[in-house]
Amino acid sequence: MEKYRKIESARFQNVVLRVIPGHFVTPNSHVNYYMDMSGLKCRMTEAQATAKALSEVYYSSTVVDTIVCLDGMEVVGAYLAEELTHVGVISMNKHKSLYVLTPEFNNSGQMIFRSNMQQWIEGKNVLLLLASATTGKTVATAIESLTYYGATITGISAIFCVATKIGGLPVHALFRSADLPDYATYSHDECPLCKRGIHVDAMCNGFGYTPIR
Repeated sequence: MEKYRKIESARFQNVVLRVIPGHFVTPNSHVNYYMDMSGLKCRMTEAQATAKALSEVYYSSTVVDTIVCLDGMEVVGAYLAEELTHVGVISMNKHKSLYVLTPEFNNSGQMIFRSNMQQWIEGKNVLLLLASATTGKTVATAIESLTYYGATITGISAIFCVATKIGGLPVHALFRSADLPDYATYSHDECPLCKRGIHVDAMCNGFGYTPIR
């Protein structure tokens, strides 16, 4: 695989998206770039800067009780809870503090919350936080699951997202296709890279990638 390319945010300092061109297989599609967000998710200064940038679209009129984190976004989620509190986002929780949760997934890939966690989902205003959304399938599944558990989705935020809306809800993202104009995603059975015989470089998901040697 080729070396990283860095895409710096024009608006937010210390928010840098690192990408690798190639042929990658995700759970829902084939893509021509792998986006390494591990620094943004795990390094304290970058995670804090990412959270601050994501918080800027939410105002005092937005109600958020719980942040549900996907793709290993828990560190960003904790900082985001702090930032939302600072900007005056309303919480209906009696102690005026936000919950930050990570769902569990069963063998069928369904998002589940155990009985002790459901109290922070049912009847709550939930902000869904993820690293990236390309096909929108993961977000759509998450919305369906959270709605089943009685949540109201009041926001969707991502570091990178192709779509501006998923399931009728706006997606607030720090980076979009315009920041990476040649980015492309294909269905597994219609991938032009496969049809041209270009080998797969790695299998990847929200947690990272595994090279195919």
